[in-house]
Amino acid sequence: MTDPAFIVGLPKAELHLHIEGSLEPEQMFSFARRNRIDIPFPSVEELRAAYRFSRLQDFLDIYYQGASVLREEEDFHDLAMAYFARAHADGVVHAEIFFDPQTHTSRGVPFGTVADGLLAGMKAAEARFGITSRLILCFLRHLDEADAFATLDAAEPWFDRIAAVGLDSSELGHPPSKFARVFGAAADAGLRRVAHAGEEGPPDYVWQALDLLHVDRLDHGNRALEDPDLVTRLARSGMTLTVCPLSNLKLCVVDDVARHPIAAMLAKGLRATINSDDPAYFGGYVADNYRAIAPLVSRDQMVTLARNSFLGSFLDDAAVTRHLAAVDAFAGAC
Repeated sequence: MTDPAFIVGLPKAELHLHIEGSLEPEQMFSFARRNRIDIPFPSVEELRAAYRFSRLQDFLDIYYQGASVLREEEDFHDLAMAYFARAHADGVVHAEIFFDPQTHTSRGVPFGTVADGLLAGMKAAEARFGITSRLILCFLRHLDEADAFATLDAAEPWFDRIAAVGLDSSELGHPPSKFARVFGAAADAGLRRVAHAGEEGPPDYVWQALDLLHVDRLDHGNRALEDPDLVTRLARSGMTLTVCPLSNLKLCVVDDVARHPIAAMLAKGLRATINSDDPAYFGGYVADNYRAIAPLVSRDQMVTLARNSFLGSFLDDAAVTRHLAAVDAFAGAC
């Protein structure tokens, strides 16, 4: 098994991180006090005890409840800084973070409050930790197309600071096809595209993400393995998959990390990466996820996963080349 110190020291990017999902219980109580908001849990311990999920929707119900404590620009700044501190400790040098503006605008929090707070936190984290980052606006797929278009319109003043749009929330019953026109408009605005597909949804949702949303990166993608033709296409195109092992375990996508398909993905030539998804709810940040799959992959495959994280990023070619060199230098010295 790969040495835990090697896992932490290995330079890596995180490409699948919901910033609202990094809201730790202690932060939730702190922000609730600061903003004078009541939450239906008497203690941090009882809140953590509620983090037992049998499906994605169970998690989303408590996730949206937790996000209600985020009200002011300061909250979003502090949330981002707390995540980046943990990411820095895990050897993350670049992160591309999701945010869900509809979760907040539906509560009367202005789009700018969310975006400006996160962007300020991202800037402060680069100055303090040297971590570069990009912001990805996710549409909530359980809401309708009109709501997504309204969110895209609201985001226009920030297009120069938003790298991409994404698609998250409840997958089943909300196929990517529902948002094809919105993604087309985002592409016309010069934004990259990513989408959650093949976590709970069928392989057909992955096909739709590729052919209708024209995604640049695929989030999760586990169920693509059920379709050999789809696997071949993903491998040949070099499509990056942002895989989240502890999330998969917590949401019962896999029943045991020992049977996680990450090794099969690599064996089939897929450009898989390792990420933490919603770490406050799923029990681990990015290094924890690497450690979880360490018994399943070789040291060289760990290096491949780290390399993939930069190859699949939205960094420019020069930055990717620098990071790949750093990964290879670290691996060669250990």
